[in-house]
Amino acid sequence: MNANEVIANLASAALGEVVHPNDDVNMSQSSNDVIPTAIHVSAALAVRERLLPALHGLVDSVEGRSKELETVVKTGRTHLMDAMPVTLGQELAAWGSQLRHGRERITASLERIHCLAIGGTAVGTGVNAHPEFGHRVAAILAKRTGIAFQRNENLLESLSSQDAAVELSGQLKVLAVSLMKIANDLRWMNSGPLAGLAEIELPTLQPGSSIMPGKVNPVIPEAVAMVAAQVIGNDTAITVAGQSGNFQLNVMLPVIAYNLLQSLEILTGAVSVLDAKAVQGFTVNQSRMDEALSRNPILVTALNAVIGYELGASIAKRAYREGRPVLAVAEEMTDLSREELERYLDPAALTQGGGHA
Repeated sequence: MNANEVIANLASAALGEVVHPNDDVNMSQSSNDVIPTAIHVSAALAVRERLLPALHGLVDSVEGRSKELETVVKTGRTHLMDAMPVTLGQELAAWGSQLRHGRERITASLERIHCLAIGGTAVGTGVNAHPEFGHRVAAILAKRTGIAFQRNENLLESLSSQDAAVELSGQLKVLAVSLMKIANDLRWMNSGPLAGLAEIELPTLQPGSSIMPGKVNPVIPEAVAMVAAQVIGNDTAITVAGQSGNFQLNVMLPVIAYNLLQSLEILTGAVSVLDAKAVQGFTVNQSRMDEALSRNPILVTALNAVIGYELGASIAKRAYREGRPVLAVAEEMTDLSREELERYLDPAALTQGGGHA
């Protein structure tokens, strides 16, 4: 006995009359329009009630810490090699921008998710359904959830394709890519404590390695990176499933539903834990950053317009080879005074861009 028959029998017993599972319970409906509708409603609720609030919290934390750390100057890095200085606040502000754009992309994709297949019945023509059935169901769902659900203007599209779900999944993938970038930056900055960068220290969440006493691993960024990898994989599965609509029905609705809702669930958890257990609680190793910055030979880039690239390169190479501050070497190899060099090579000033003539 299937679920509809059970419902029909219970209703029959309660009402003292026959309620047919198809003629009554399933009137004006088909799994072909109900399942796509359920996917859209579930995804919209998961985004609005869980993911977006978690993202709001993470953005607030990242931007709050960015302001807190806006004067902390550190060595910038390109190709994982020392580059011109930036502030830790600027670095976090870039993360905040990524996350804000991710949130905007997801929010924009909801316009299509809010369009429902209900009322299309078997093939999208609405056979056996009242013309107003889909509109009325969408209106009831909108009233009960506070989400602007509406019946899709073209129900054949809703049954034969899952482009809106593919679009949302794609935007979740973009967020996953951003989260993996942020997680890896945190891991690199936390690396050490002696042989790595050791610019920050993440909150200690475990006693240490199972074999190496005192070793504390960056488990939260690592977990976030794994979630991101899973979401990227889910998006590939959803993409393949999305193009599997043959004529008037997409037959891969279950895999779309499973992967899309899983992506939403695990992304929400990853965003929340990254916020609470990493971004809010990391501390800054100011002395380590100052030491690395003072010995960064790439600071000589600021002298290019004054002494030329070739002399600058010679200064940088010598400073690196001798393990000395670039300012000291430049003082020996140029006619510039120490006062001039201090002005040109001021790391804080260099984070603001432009020239320093």
